[in-house]
Amino acid sequence: MKITAFKNHFFDTLEKEYPKEETGSFFNILLQEFTGLSRLDLALDPQRELSAEEEEKLNTALQRLQRHEPIQYITGNTEFFGLNFQVNRNVLIPRPETEELVQWVLEDLDASEEIKILDIGTGSGCIAISLAKNLQAKVSALDISEEALEVAEKNAEIKNVSIKFLQNDILSLEKLPEKFDVIVSNPPYVRELEKNEMQRNVLEHEPETALYVKDDDPLIFYRKITELAANNLHAGGKLYFEINQYLGNETEALLTEKNFQTRLKKDIFGVDRMLRGIKL
Repeated sequence: MKITAFKNHFFDTLEKEYPKEETGSFFNILLQEFTGLSRLDLALDPQRELSAEEEEKLNTALQRLQRHEPIQYITGNTEFFGLNFQVNRNVLIPRPETEELVQWVLEDLDASEEIKILDIGTGSGCIAISLAKNLQAKVSALDISEEALEVAEKNAEIKNVSIKFLQNDILSLEKLPEKFDVIVSNPPYVRELEKNEMQRNVLEHEPETALYVKDDDPLIFYRKITELAANNLHAGGKLYFEINQYLGNETEALLTEKNFQTRLKKDIFGVDRMLRGIKL
């Protein structure tokens, strides 16, 4: 089949599922991924024949898009903080807001200073690896999921950074293995009642354990991590959270109660999304 004919088939198939602009973006991403052809290549040679293997891969991807599977899981990679990360269904797809959290941490720290950093709930490793690439720091990363840690370890290996990975349930820990200068975390914070705000690709495909918390105790992870940070951060150490935009004041209060000097920060969309605590 010629690429032009497949493109028409692609758009017709997804017409009722996605806006036309988004479908076009998906097509260009998949064409590059599975044929190596750019948009310019397509414009120069629209009648190029797809090989049987290329057509099969594109058709499989099309079927997955019909089920609203995220494009990042289909290609197996995504970009975060200028780096390419491998992702699959075992890890949350990194968001632009989390890049802002990483940027805030980097702005606060001296890149030449040797410090100890812990990333709690590392998932794909995007936060830990981005910090390790930009700082002279000893970085550790913790997650409950063995499958997620496999992804994170692979990403660290590809990026040539040394990170100490730990498998543990943060809610069951009485103390951390050592003291740190910085703790950063993007824990689960979406309440069950907020699921109706989520898109199908998130609801049906991204790992629930990395996203959702019960309505009756939505700050369970923040409370536990703050308690651990109060006991395991050096004096003057910093705790950074990505937070639920609707619970900024409540989350800030947890840190204040544990003797942290706090600051809430809004993201690019103008909502409370980040919180920093400095241990007094």
